[in-house]
Amino acid sequence: MKIAVTVLGCKVNQYESAALCEALAAQGCQVVPFGEVADCYIVNTCTVTSRADFQSRQLIRRAHRSNPGAVVIVTGCYAQTSPERIAGLPGVAAVVGNEEKSSLPTLIYGIGRGGCQILVGDIRQARGFSPFFATHFADHTRAFLKIQDGCDSFCSYCIVPYARGPVRSLPEAEVKRQIATLGRNGYREIVLTGIHLGAYGQDLNPPADLLCLLKWVEKERPVERLRLSSLEPTEVSDELIALMAGAKVLCPHLHIPLQSGDDRILRLMDRRYDQAYFRNRMARIRATLPDAAVGIDVLAGFPGEGEREFGNTLRFIEEIPATYLHVFPYSNRPGTPAAELPGQVPHEEKRRRAALLRQLGKQKHRAFIGSFVGRHLSVLVEGEGGSGGRRGFTDNYLSVSITDGTDVGDNRIVRVLADRSDGRRLLGRSVHHE
Repeated sequence: MKIAVTVLGCKVNQYESAALCEALAAQGCQVVPFGEVADCYIVNTCTVTSRADFQSRQLIRRAHRSNPGAVVIVTGCYAQTSPERIAGLPGVAAVVGNEEKSSLPTLIYGIGRGGCQILVGDIRQARGFSPFFATHFADHTRAFLKIQDGCDSFCSYCIVPYARGPVRSLPEAEVKRQIATLGRNGYREIVLTGIHLGAYGQDLNPPADLLCLLKWVEKERPVERLRLSSLEPTEVSDELIALMAGAKVLCPHLHIPLQSGDDRILRLMDRRYDQAYFRNRMARIRATLPDAAVGIDVLAGFPGEGEREFGNTLRFIEEIPATYLHVFPYSNRPGTPAAELPGQVPHEEKRRRAALLRQLGKQKHRAFIGSFVGRHLSVLVEGEGGSGGRRGFTDNYLSVSITDGTDVGDNRIVRVLADRSDGRRLLGRSVHHE
């Protein structure tokens, strides 16, 4: 059977798609690119914004057009939250929820073309962690490892707890085994990921702790680089910052959702910190980790955000030492408390504010990158960089192009002297290989 898999959304979704492809190949299926004619198409969807819903529907229709006689299976977060709507789309043979996703390698053989099956359970009742692992990542030199799923925070704007269920964690012994396996498979960098990564271990018996896991990695060094995905501001503790400052394996890179720089809006969002707390965390990070990259998420146009509140956010971000911004116009998600709030911001105004935030983000990123010109950096080579060069990332997540024509293969760590910056990346020449 020829099966094509495509994915939208976060690193967790990407990891699960890689695991799915690996499981399908192991049982004899031929996994082909999504653009090719296949017997079965699997669309792993996202629903974090209304645009993600739209893109998911586009991919479903594209699959049906590619082969109208094929079985189209839709899974992921949009499938979890809107199964009936998806079931009505042309060609959809099955809608499979997030908790049922790991069963897809066997489910596909029982799904026919007559009608649409909806296999979506109550994700809020989920308790186990999916035994669904990826050990190889096509076209990637870094590996991902999902160690946590679900979220219990219920921020007022967010659909994720309804799409992913409660907090569930991979047992600590299995996390260590998977890290060691990926290291033995030749991956020099692993990214730990989860829906709410900082909540890792709180559901286990006995409880586990992300910080203890990171200390184990530093002690045992089963891999050369370990990178964290997003952490909540309240989870970036002094102890974590200190560990990162003396780390040999843990990358000096943090991604922290701010969402708003106005305290009233933060309260409406049901966020668990204020502007002063976030400023303190950013100052502590920069004082202890002067070279660390610190990305932040920001929502533009949350209900009730007027010009004064938006101005507070803009000024706050100007003042803090953020490295880059991920900016999202607020997306109204039915079923969340924010959808019922007064003061909904017009679409065009949300776009205008998002554009201003992105412009500020580019300025901050350009300044941060420029501060590394003239320095020696360790770069994990990830592929071709254009004009015969190579490209890769530093441990603090700077994009680097190696322009001296050095023939360096992927998945090598190279010492690079950064000669200049084009505003988006550093350009330099290799000095020696590690």
